[in-house]
Amino acid sequence: MKIGIIIYSQTDNTRLAALKLKEKLLEIGHEVNLERLKLVGETSPRAKNVQLESLPDIQEYEGLVFGSPVHAFSVAPAMTSYLEQISNLKNKKIAGFVTKSLPFNWTGGTQAINKIKKICEAKDGSVVDTEIIVWRGDIDKKIEAMVRRFSLLF
Repeated sequence: MKIGIIIYSQTDNTRLAALKLKEKLLEIGHEVNLERLKLVGETSPRAKNVQLESLPDIQEYEGLVFGSPVHAFSVAPAMTSYLEQISNLKNKKIAGFVTKSLPFNWTGGTQAINKIKKICEAKDGSVVDTEIIVWRGDIDKKIEAMVRRFSLLF
């Protein structure tokens, strides 16, 4: 299966989790591209309008994984902007994950995942799994759990 992992990562935490997922998906025989959203200029976590350098084309992928940090108790504006610009996710199997530093899911993690799901489902995407990775404690174990679960989806 051809899978696209589309991420926004400001501190490389989200990128690290995405790289481990990519490695596993390649290992089990999928064709995988990791694409990173990049902003034009700088933005704050509460920015309403952000401009992206380019929009990764998702049409070639059968499966998609969207990854983003939590900013200001929601999904990062860069990921929101990107998802809102996608025209259609019909027939796409989708997983999403967010990374965050505050210890409880209700401190933005749940809201961020729900926003990703809502936008994807509004565009006819099928969200099959999600994960909130709190960047505390045994990070490797948390990432491994997400990678193991997500690798079974595709």
